[in-house]
Amino acid sequence: MNILLIGSGGREHALAWKMRVSPLLDKLYIAPGNAGTSLLGQNIDIAPDNFKAIRKAVLENHIDMVVVGPEVPLVKGISDFFLNDAAISHVPVIGPTSRGAQLEGSKEFAKQFMLEHNIPTARYLAVTSDTIDEGERFLKNLKPPYVLKADGLAAGKGVLIVDDIDQARNELRLMLGGKFGKASNTVVIEEFLSGIELSVFVVTDGHSYMLLPEAKDYKRIGEGDTGLNTGGMGAVSPVPFADEEFMQKVRNRIIRPTIDGLGADEIPYKGFIFFGLINVDGEPYVIEYNVRMGDPEAEVVIPRLQSDIVEIFQAVAAGDLKKLTPRIDPRTAVTVMMVSGGYPGSYEKGKNISGLEHVEGSIVFHAGTTSSNGIITSGGRVLAITSLGDSIDDALEKSYKNASLIEFENKYFRRDIGFDLK
Repeated sequence: MNILLIGSGGREHALAWKMRVSPLLDKLYIAPGNAGTSLLGQNIDIAPDNFKAIRKAVLENHIDMVVVGPEVPLVKGISDFFLNDAAISHVPVIGPTSRGAQLEGSKEFAKQFMLEHNIPTARYLAVTSDTIDEGERFLKNLKPPYVLKADGLAAGKGVLIVDDIDQARNELRLMLGGKFGKASNTVVIEEFLSGIELSVFVVTDGHSYMLLPEAKDYKRIGEGDTGLNTGGMGAVSPVPFADEEFMQKVRNRIIRPTIDGLGADEIPYKGFIFFGLINVDGEPYVIEYNVRMGDPEAEVVIPRLQSDIVEIFQAVAAGDLKKLTPRIDPRTAVTVMMVSGGYPGSYEKGKNISGLEHVEGSIVFHAGTTSSNGIITSGGRVLAITSLGDSIDDALEKSYKNASLIEFENKYFRRDIGFDLK
């Protein structure tokens, strides 16, 4: 079958890498892709939210399935677009409809969903400019630190954690005043939960679900989890504290009620669900939902999945997922993200990348690269160096060795990924 993969980051390279080995795949197209995906299929220069151009590419290239990597086209309704167009409605899209995508597209929607379906999460209040006084009273009733979240998509930058209540009040007003554009027209104030975070992933056909390997990512730019938040500086899978007892709680209290809740609310859902969880004294709570694979978590989860991912996608589309049982590599996977100097602030693009041919024992997933007289940087997060090993240290040793062999001007990577799991 011919598949079109939407997206251009490390997550999409990992998905393409896994799809490429399936005997069920004939041709793979990636829109727009990157320098890494170009080695696995044909890149097409189409933006992920240009639905008309995607429609044209699907018809011209006889596409049998569309797999959506990033959240923006899902929230904007790419699945609905296909379902409502007779010429392409027969082509399954792996990704929820726009209503299901509101689990990520609207923090308020997600919190209301969890409240309605008794899914454990932090206390919250959704605030607009009309109810700001109510929001300030709610802040007074919370203990610091204070969590403020832009309701809509804000490219991973819409969450603030503030220690001082006066600063929290000020940030609330700034957010409602447009600090994150329309994304913060509504702000969700949350109770702060203290614990250790992890990410759990499933793929679902709307009825059954398949549990994928869990992972833990590292968001801060600096070692020891210091400095500004990023899109992710590395990840580890499995997560040692996510033992069978903890994961049984996750399945019973969070995953199953989420799938059942979507059904009860008559929300069609075929695709990935990412559960951003926090372990509070052995009890799991949901911090957030995402409606796609995480990045860089995909770069450790996908390499541990030994099953045919195209067969899984076919089962999702057909509603037959319960017939499949995943096969998982028991080894530890780690990924180390190499980023451009200055990221997540301002950084330069167009830097030549060298040394990729020297990499041994690791998989290099491209995140922000393009091909132009060689391979050059085109984003803040540039390359994810993924390795498998019998332990975290074993896998990290391989990734760090190979990261040292790859060069581009002002490269940077954290040297303490997994530090809190050893």
